[in-house]
Order: sequence, then C-alpha cells, then structure tokens
Amino acid sequence: MQKEVQEKPTYAVVAAVQLPHVSDTEFDASIAELRELAKTLGYKVIHTFTQKRGSFDTTGYLGIGKRQEIHHFVRGEAATLDSAFPPTPHLGPIEAILVDHEISPSQARNLELETGCEVMDRTMVILEIFHRNARSRAAKAQVEIARLGYMAPRLREMAKLAGPQGRQRSGVGGRGAGESHTEMDRRKIRDRIAELQLEITAMEVERKTQRARRQERQGLAGVALVGYTNAGKSTLMRALTGSEVLVANKLFATLDTTVRALYPESVPRVLVSDTVGFIKNLPHGLVASFKSTLDEALDASLLLHVVDASDPGFERQLEVTNTVLTEIGADDVPRLRIFNKIDHVGDEVAQAECTAALREKYPDCIVMSARRPDEVARLQAAIIAFFQQDLVEAELFLPWSAQQWRGQIYSQCEVLEERADGDGAFFRVRGEASVLQELNAKFPRG
Repeated sequence: MQKEVQEKPTYAVVAAVQLPHVSDTEFDASIAELRELAKTLGYKVIHTFTQKRGSFDTTGYLGIGKRQEIHHFVRGEAATLDSAFPPTPHLGPIEAILVDHEISPSQARNLELETGCEVMDRTMVILEIFHRNARSRAAKAQVEIARLGYMAPRLREMAKLAGPQGRQRSGVGGRGAGESHTEMDRRKIRDRIAELQLEITAMEVERKTQRARRQERQGLAGVALVGYTNAGKSTLMRALTGSEVLVANKLFATLDTTVRALYPESVPRVLVSDTVGFIKNLPHGLVASFKSTLDEALDASLLLHVVDASDPGFERQLEVTNTVLTEIGADDVPRLRIFNKIDHVGDEVAQAECTAALREKYPDCIVMSARRPDEVARLQAAIIAFFQQDLVEAELFLPWSAQQWRGQIYSQCEVLEERADGDGAFFRVRGEASVLQELNAKFPRG
C-alpha cells in the first residue's frame, strides 16, 4: 500500500519599502496582494520585512540594516537578533525574497548576494504567474514577449551573478528553468521578440476574421466580464452561461479569453466573454502584451464590471480597473457595475447594510452573489433588457413552401404570436430592425 506523498511547501519572505507619499492602508493592501500573488505561485510567505524610507536604497532597495536582518533570518539566526520572530530551521530553507516593487537589475543582484536568497520583484512574480497559466498560443507568445523584454536589461547582472562557474538561475526568461539567462544576448532577444510579434499579428488577423464571422452569424450582442483579478468573474461566467469554466481562488486563474452564450438563450443571442483580471501596478509591458485578451472588452456592446463587495479595498479595485480600461480605449463602452460576493460580507444583517450602502453610493449597481440562482437570474434579465431596448415589433409572413426557415425566425427573433391561413404562417415578432428587414426581404407578400 503506497503512502500518499505530501508536497513540501516552498517558503518565501516579502520585503517592502513604504515611501512618504504612500498611506498605511495603501501600503498594507499592496503587501496583502503580493502575498496572494506568492500563494498563486506556490510560495508560503512566513514573514514580511517592511521599512519606511524617503526613497529606495540605490544599492539594494532596502537599507543595509534591514538587508542584514533578512540575511540573519534566512540563515535561521533570528534568535540572535533583538526581534520578535523565531528562528526558522524547522520550516525548511527560504527559497525567495519577494520585493513589492519593480527594482533595477543591480539592486536585485546586490540584495541577492547579501541575503543569499533568490530575489523576485513584483513584476517578475506576475510574469512567472502569467507564464505558468497561459494556455493558448497567443497568450503564450504574449507572455514570452513580456518576459524577454523584462530580461533584456538584466543580462549583464545575471552574468555577474553567475560568476566564473556559470551558475544558472531559475525564474523568468528563456525556454527552460533558466538555461539561457547568461547565453542569450540582446540581439537574439530582439530577433525573438520580432518573430513573436509577427506570429501575434497573424493570430490577431485570424482572430478578427473568426470574430467577424461569429458576429455576422450571431449578431452583435456581446458582453465582456472585466474587473480585478479574483473578483469572481469566472464563477459569474459559469453561472450566466451554464458552462464549466475554470474557477479557482487564486489571482490570475484566468488568462485566456473564454466565450460562451448566455443561458437560457435569449433574443438576441448574447455572447459572454471572460477576460484576464486587472491588478494594481500591472507591468505596462503586460498591459500592452495582453491587449488582445482584452479586445473582447473593446468589441463588447456591454461591460460587466465585476467588483468584490467583500474586499475592504474595493474602491482601489474600481480605480485600477477604470484606469486599465481607459488605457485600452474601452472607457466609452456602456458599463454595468456588479458588486459580487455579497455572501462573503457576513450575516444577513451585515449583507443588507452593505447592500444598502453600495446602492446609495452607486445607484445603478447590482449587488449579488454569483452562487445565488435568483440573483443570477435578475442579472440575466438586466443584460437581456439592455439588448432588447432597441428591438422593434413587426409581422413576418412565411409561405408553406419555405417552412424550413421557421427555425431561423425563432432563433433570430422573439416570436410573440403565430397564426396561419391557406397561404402560409404569420409571425408577430420582436427583433433587431436589420434582421427583420432582411427576413421580410426574403419572403415578401405577393
């Protein structure tokens, strides 16, 4: 009988500098977010080192005293220090220091040398998560471009760090676990990025063609779910469409755009797409690289801006999402604000109070839980109402010789009444003016 093997956790510490213009609330929220990113990457954060400074130390991000403190902690010598945390040998080795800012290659190298631990800044952590979670060909190519762009200015420092023995580092960049950090020169990186850009351009042309065909076939009723990562977009997507999509309590669980039809189907047929989540300080290279995954938001007729109502920092989430939508040019698309996860707020009294406060501050919002079918049904009704507001009523005639088109009428229109006489069937319908005009042109009355 085989014993179940438990995977040992990988330990890490977080380091962050609080600059004078950053409030305690904003600073704490950013650290909490980095800890969640670390969890997504498989790290267990066992301690957080913070320091208030007027600016980052140009040599090693943190001051020399704080760097020495981390060095002792990593070596399990914390008991010799006048500090509150216990020694750590019983936990296992600390594999990484996660820094809550993007730092320069020389700062990362010096911090790594002084602490004896791999250093990953915030950008590197996010890039690694994207690399692990990308599934489609387009997403993988976009991530590789961002990773190569991040790696290029760091090649010199990586070569220094490798030393005479050519020590390899795992992490961001290259095709394996660090095999090309010291081998790929800038020219090769530029060539590879150019090659990937050509691939992405070709894929975008193909994707636009497919989207045009789909819209021509299905109409233009498109809804895109946008919002902060881990706000519950995938759970809401599954509830709205009755489909099985990945639902995980992790940041960036969804990277590739998923498109499904609203279920039960409506008139017009509504296509719902899920998009990559937004995050504070998302690297600009990734915003650019992942623009194609957000193209669904640009093409949509309606955006569902999903917000985690149970997160105390939801206003910061709103701000981040609004900023990114402006950056990609989607700020003028009609938007419905959805406060999700209301069931995570507390008991019924707490939920009622939170709901009332949100509706007072955001009068047109919808407060709900994606896990409550009645509330999902209300959201579905609101989506359908948005797309039906411009529908018109008309009467269509279908001769008995053309009854094979009956299915098309029912799929493209809402049939309010049907009657028949000796010549054919009459349908009183509601639908888009262009669709009704096209159907009437096919079967004009004699």
